[in-house]
Amino acid sequence: QVQLVESGGGSVQAGGSLRLSCAASRPTYSMKCMGWFRQAPGKEREGVARIVTRDGATYYADSVKGRFTISQDNAKNTVYLQMNSLKPEDTAMYYCAADGPYGGTWWGGCTFDDWGQGTQVTVSS
Repeated sequence: QVQLVESGGGSVQAGGSLRLSCAASRPTYSMKCMGWFRQAPGKEREGVARIVTRDGATYYADSVKGRFTISQDNAKNTVYLQMNSLKPEDTAMYYCAADGPYGGTWWGGCTFDDWGQGTQVTVSS
C-alpha cells in the first residue's frame, strides 16, 4: 500500500488556474500508474488524467484535454495536476490514486488501489 496526500485545491473564478499536488509515501515509479479522479455531487467518480510512471505516457479525459496537465517529480515522489482555463463544471472533489495489484478501479490498463483523502476544487462563474 501507499499513502497519498493531496493538496492545492481551492476556489477560483472561471478561467483561472490551480495546481494540485499528490505526495506519495514511496517512489512514484514503484507504481505502474498514477492518476487523478474527480467526483462532483450527485455524479459518479470519473478519471481525469493518468500517467504511466516508467515512461511518462499520459492520458486525459476528453473534458479536460488541452486544459489539464499531469506530471511527476520522481525526486519528490509527487504527481501534479496543472489545471488551466477552469470551468464551473470542473467543480468537484479531486482524488489522487495509485496503481496496485489488488484489482481496484480499472482505467485504461491501470488498476487503482490506493486513494488520497481528496481536495476540493470549486470554480465559480
